[in-house]
Amino acid sequence: MRTSTFLTAAAYSWLVSAGPRASETLQRRAQCASTLSTANTVATQLQTWYDANTGNYNDGELWTDSNAVEDLHNLMLAASTTTWASVDDTSRIGRAAENPSTDWGSIVAGSWDDSQWIILALWKVADYRAAHGQDITPFMNAASQLYNIVAGQWDDTCGGGVWWSSAHTYKNAVTNELFLLTSASGYLRTGNQTFLTNAQKVWAWLEGSGMRNSQGLWNDGLDFNTCQNNGQTTWTYNQGVIASGLGALYTATGNTTLLDQAEVTLDATIAHLTVNNILKESCDDASSPNCDHNQQIFKGIWMKHVQYYLDNANDASRTAKYAPFLGSQSSAAFHFGKDAANDVGSVWYAPDQGGSIFSPEATTSGLACFVSAAKVRHVRILPV
Repeated sequence: MRTSTFLTAAAYSWLVSAGPRASETLQRRAQCASTLSTANTVATQLQTWYDANTGNYNDGELWTDSNAVEDLHNLMLAASTTTWASVDDTSRIGRAAENPSTDWGSIVAGSWDDSQWIILALWKVADYRAAHGQDITPFMNAASQLYNIVAGQWDDTCGGGVWWSSAHTYKNAVTNELFLLTSASGYLRTGNQTFLTNAQKVWAWLEGSGMRNSQGLWNDGLDFNTCQNNGQTTWTYNQGVIASGLGALYTATGNTTLLDQAEVTLDATIAHLTVNNILKESCDDASSPNCDHNQQIFKGIWMKHVQYYLDNANDASRTAKYAPFLGSQSSAAFHFGKDAANDVGSVWYAPDQGGSIFSPEATTSGLACFVSAAKVRHVRILPV
């Protein structure tokens, strides 16, 4: 991560008088500004993949496009900019939200994890619009409609849980981790007790489901026949979304054991899903392109949801624990992932030798990485 060395005369005078603590805060502020500047250049490049006529990213998918919309608004909120505000109205999900006749069931086509990625994007758009004094009603209403659809997919198979899709063939980690997050966050946004009841219900089910393995990592899901951990891949994004869900539930309840549970998995991610302290998806290979479109975005989602977790934890010691790691990821994504055109490839852990994939999903992942690192590492300059 590059830092600016330029200081105004007033800032320099204050730095000398204030001592080491001031030096640290100014340096971190410079790091934040530099990383947000990088995020802006990456976002500009990401939008070259965007087709405003269709509201989609070329070669993208509904759920990854929704993450891109969320990340652009997360960036604008962090950087106090309005550069990509038009995406509110032109994106596929934005258009759908602003049309009261939208049939969300036909849009999500029975995919209950996709439904919740859209909810998160709509909420982030609402946060941005609220910050600018704009009407958020269509976006909140659309998110509520989607949430009610998802909540209706809970049943007693395998003791509970939301189905991955309307095919009713799989109960998996990420769909239910998202249901924890959307339920706890829904309660924080509305105060509606139903959201909190659902959040507590799904966490109790997740905790007892066996999907978290002996390493502390969440496998992909449950075997349909036995309702036991299927031992499938411990994707990075599964390890991040559970943390943000638990962080939101902590904010709703004040139960600090939820933060400890989140950090079991965050610590396991750092211990087991990294190479040289840099996140590495199991499909990542610096010399051979192996990850599919979905997998190319996972690491950035981990970064974003750790940021959300730390926002909710609101604990300086917990932030200090993870901020250096997030900073290391942004540095790796910058030096090893980003190309001359400011796209970010899918491989961060090593220099690209032909295996890093450049796509809207991978660049969205890089954008989330830079924004999250900047937001977590931000420290306000102390008043003079």
